[in-house]
Amino acid sequence: MRLGINLGYWGLGMDADNIAVAQEADRLGYAVCWAAEAYGSDAATVLSYVAAKTERIDVGSAIFQIPARTPAMTAMTAATLDTLSGGRFRLGLGVSGPQVSEGWYGVRFDKPLARTREYVEIIRKAMSRERLVHEGANWTLPLPGGPGKPIKLTVHPVREHIPLYIAAIGPKNLELTGEIADGWLGIFFSPEHAAMSLDPLTAGRARSGRTLEGFDLCPTVNLAVGEDVKAGADALRSYAALYIGGMGSKEKNFYNQLTRRMGYEQAADEIQEKYLAKDYAGAAAAVPHDLIDATSLIGDTARIADRMQAYADAGVTTLTLAPSGFTLDERIRALRTGVEALERAGLA
Repeated sequence: MRLGINLGYWGLGMDADNIAVAQEADRLGYAVCWAAEAYGSDAATVLSYVAAKTERIDVGSAIFQIPARTPAMTAMTAATLDTLSGGRFRLGLGVSGPQVSEGWYGVRFDKPLARTREYVEIIRKAMSRERLVHEGANWTLPLPGGPGKPIKLTVHPVREHIPLYIAAIGPKNLELTGEIADGWLGIFFSPEHAAMSLDPLTAGRARSGRTLEGFDLCPTVNLAVGEDVKAGADALRSYAALYIGGMGSKEKNFYNQLTRRMGYEQAADEIQEKYLAKDYAGAAAAVPHDLIDATSLIGDTARIADRMQAYADAGVTTLTLAPSGFTLDERIRALRTGVEALERAGLA
């Protein structure tokens, strides 16, 4: 099992620290460094900068938002980042959510699965450097009745095939991910509930005549290092409450729905109700300790190693860490503990 690092969103006051974290992860042998985007910093610019400041570690988008770019633009960006980084780019995609898609990008959040399938198909055509011709429900290339003509990508990426990941939560999206992607970007993944994600991913792979062999199962997990497990979990409460309670509307929150499928229906209701009422402290307090512990790495090196073994046994191939802490020293310590725990578990 390999390790990754997730820098999260840029522009939150820790940008210089983020570069230091990426460089330390590079030195320690981490496999990939991911950066995210929502409606602040864009991931492409951040990844270009990180790639320029590192030497070996892959850089990946977690995620490029599908409503933010045309598929051809995403292919251009992927090809450019792969070229600039010397073949170290991984393309992660996701549909975002209805509030961001419609409120920020002005793109209707309808038929997201069909849109994702078509988006990936166009990207793959463009990246193959064939002349781009496509006729679908969302995009027609070239546009009919005008001066447009089939053209092809002029940039030659370092690799013929750039790994493509999809961030998926719901069963149907997971199945699609297994069918058309090279890897899966997961969140709030628990080894004890692995079948919720792996069964539809496996079904999708089978639909395309493949198995999970060679498919990168890559969840992001929070990492809190320390002897006091309760204190470590408490430090992650606000993060969990934000996603379960506030990432989306009351009617459409994928993380809340995931929490329900894991058996925490009552807690999911309470967290969302309090978060949407702006009782953020109450929402954080309502997150069950067991839920945080099951979906995070918390404790000393030995305890973290045991949980890493559980993730490996569940089939995870790249475990991406999101170290808690607001100081650079805390985050660097967590990075090093991650490597020590991986070696202690015999997974390095």
